[in-house]
Amino acid sequence: MLICKLPESPTTMAFLRAQESAIPQDQGAGAPLAPLCPSTLQDGEEAEEEQAETYLCVQWHSGCLGIAYYDSADSTIYFLPDTPDCDNLKLLQRVLDEINPRTIITSAKQDESMVRFLGGLVSPGHKELDLPETVLLPRVDFGLEISKQRILSSNFSFMPESLTCTEKILYLSSIIPFDCPLMVQALGGLLKFLNRRRVSVELEDCSVNVPILGFKKFVLTDLVSIDQDTYSVLQIFKSETHPSVYKMASGLKEGLSLFGILNRCSSKWGEKLLRLWLMRPTQDLEELNSRLDVIQFFLLPQNQEMAQTLHRLLSHIKNVPLILRRMLLSHTKVSDWKILYKTVYSALGLRDTCRSLPQSIQLFRDIAQEFSDDLHHIACLINKVVDFEGSIAENRFTVRPNIDPDIDEKKRKLMGLPSFLTEVARKELETLDSCIPSCCVLYIPLIGFLLSIPRLPFMVEPSDFEIVGLDFMFLSEEKLHYRSARTKELDSILGDLHCEIRDGETLLMHQLQCQVLSRGAVLNRVIDLASRLDVLLALAGAARDYGYSRPQYSPKILGVRIQDGRSVRHPLMELCSRTFVPNSAESGGDQGRIKVITGPNSSGKSIYLKQIGLITFMALVGSFVPAGKAEVGAVDAIFTRIHSCESVSLGLSTFMTDLNQVAKAVNNATERSLVLIDEFGKGTNTVDGLALLASLLRHWVSQGPSCPQIYVATNFLSLIQLQLLPPGPLVEYLTMETYEDGNDLIFLYQVREGVANASHASHTAAQAGLSAKLISRGLEVSELIRKGKPIKPDKGLLKENQMENCQALVDKFLKLDLEDPKVDLSIFMSQQVLPTASSIL
Repeated sequence: MLICKLPESPTTMAFLRAQESAIPQDQGAGAPLAPLCPSTLQDGEEAEEEQAETYLCVQWHSGCLGIAYYDSADSTIYFLPDTPDCDNLKLLQRVLDEINPRTIITSAKQDESMVRFLGGLVSPGHKELDLPETVLLPRVDFGLEISKQRILSSNFSFMPESLTCTEKILYLSSIIPFDCPLMVQALGGLLKFLNRRRVSVELEDCSVNVPILGFKKFVLTDLVSIDQDTYSVLQIFKSETHPSVYKMASGLKEGLSLFGILNRCSSKWGEKLLRLWLMRPTQDLEELNSRLDVIQFFLLPQNQEMAQTLHRLLSHIKNVPLILRRMLLSHTKVSDWKILYKTVYSALGLRDTCRSLPQSIQLFRDIAQEFSDDLHHIACLINKVVDFEGSIAENRFTVRPNIDPDIDEKKRKLMGLPSFLTEVARKELETLDSCIPSCCVLYIPLIGFLLSIPRLPFMVEPSDFEIVGLDFMFLSEEKLHYRSARTKELDSILGDLHCEIRDGETLLMHQLQCQVLSRGAVLNRVIDLASRLDVLLALAGAARDYGYSRPQYSPKILGVRIQDGRSVRHPLMELCSRTFVPNSAESGGDQGRIKVITGPNSSGKSIYLKQIGLITFMALVGSFVPAGKAEVGAVDAIFTRIHSCESVSLGLSTFMTDLNQVAKAVNNATERSLVLIDEFGKGTNTVDGLALLASLLRHWVSQGPSCPQIYVATNFLSLIQLQLLPPGPLVEYLTMETYEDGNDLIFLYQVREGVANASHASHTAAQAGLSAKLISRGLEVSELIRKGKPIKPDKGLLKENQMENCQALVDKFLKLDLEDPKVDLSIFMSQQVLPTASSIL
């Protein structure tokens, strides 16, 4: 491995020394690049091209990864938005396995997890050519603001040259998610490295920049791509300020969200894994079915008692990795040993319980086999060695009797010291001067045995403290402390008992820690499997309480089929509404890939879109779904444009935010993607918004079989009336059914084929509380526009305004004092009457 080092921390220096020791002596920083490989022969001549290489930059902070890499094969930068990962960086390892980078770039200042991961890349079993080069740049090169400026100031060849600075920011913000700070930092560091290394342009003039032909989002194989806007719109997570006044400053609680209703985990590790699963929906059918098998097993009525037993055992599984880390640093607390013992004891209970369950289920088989006898050994050692009651009483690690004879003997002597020292004090008093009325012998840890004498009235100056045969030590609380021949003899015979006992127990604790740490792998595996079982028990509990059903997976279809309309629900909306009208949905064939949904406002179009997105999402995390029958195909991404996620920090208008969300779908959606669009185009001029929506749908129609699965809800009825979409089997029209009862409009919230004949905006306005006069005028203007007639002012409103103006003029005239010689009627006429008369007439 080649190392370009710019060290900043001792940890990094240690890692670098380990890396350098693995470099063969005949290679170094000046080693030649990978050799050129011949390509196919064309026109009788042999053409040679460079071997494609990738350069990956990674940022890791607080459990999240941000990744960007450059592929020299297509001169494109790929980015992975901020994604949570565990401490052993399994996700990063998957990225490395998939793209096989030549160089890994990261900050020189990293935590222990990243240093350990990079150090693990040096394996004796690999050849040098298989190992990536690691480049450590100074931390300042990864600053967030510096990285943003580096991106925005770069001249990319794929961007139009005529763009202004503002237009350039808007253009790049539609491609790059600037709300992912770690990814932005990784991208900034990657650009710094490419310009410094001059990748692919080493022999060119300095004015020639590294070719970058585009930015693309990188999605790992089997992972479903979902952006933050979709998570927000579908309410997968929703943090709210804690209602407690004591936690308002720092405490957050989960609001009404999918995570909130599914999270019934007994342990923090289970809750953390559930959040990770929701952040990483997958297409791996084997993994999804294995999760569903466990959920289905616990849904059987005869297994509910077993599930409760497992819940109780899982509640005692605590933060073992933190305890192991404290053991490495020798910072173990008394409570850590108690927690570790409960965790190991509960893990053994999980093992014994899972051994009685069907071994055909992979999770039960893994727990039964991998929770080895090492756990029993650890539990026995802790129970045999640690004196929990004594440790809690003394607030330190203490051992049980009969573990170490030497410690037991010293404790016995320490326990018998009070009566023994009383006898020694009696003998000391016999040898002292008769003017000393009393004395006592004390044992003070770290100091030893001392003779304590009360201070007498004549003992004023320090010279008065001297007593023949005694060595004065110190004065404390009107007590003089001395060393006598007997106390010195006690020091030599008994020694410092207290410290020797603590030293002996500390040595035993260290030996016990070594025994536990040597079996750390099985303890970490306990956390992995127990948290997985915890999550699946939580999902089973939610499925039982809410009446969810098992989804089916069919890689042959490219969409989703949600059938049995009597039981299809929105998992969150059904909790907030007394009644919920279920609706089925079907897509995935070559026909009806684009579904245009029309209907009045408040008729349920948005809820229908979110229902489809949530059921699909739940199936892709391995959960049961709120539908009688759901068949999910090969979905690789979910894109949404439903709500405008506004933020002052983005510096974008509402409509620009909408355009960015749609641009993500246009640039990244494939025939296996699910796209949900609601009311796109409403943020600008009606004609322009309609034109954008029509051109967007025509773009997807032109893709034919490669068109994504699209659901579009709109109030632009002109889209259908003007026949702006080409006829064909790809487009299907749906509407939300309503019923007009006189002047009342009744929403049935039922989806059917067809097109709405009106938006019924006046009915929605009446529900919002607008006056009947305003609504009537709105209907009048709408009808005139529809017929192409001129809009005339409202005579009723004009008459009201005339009366108000006349009354105001009369009031002003009556206030005039005509007898006042200073009043000039000509001025009043010119400044008040004439302007008012022109508005009245």
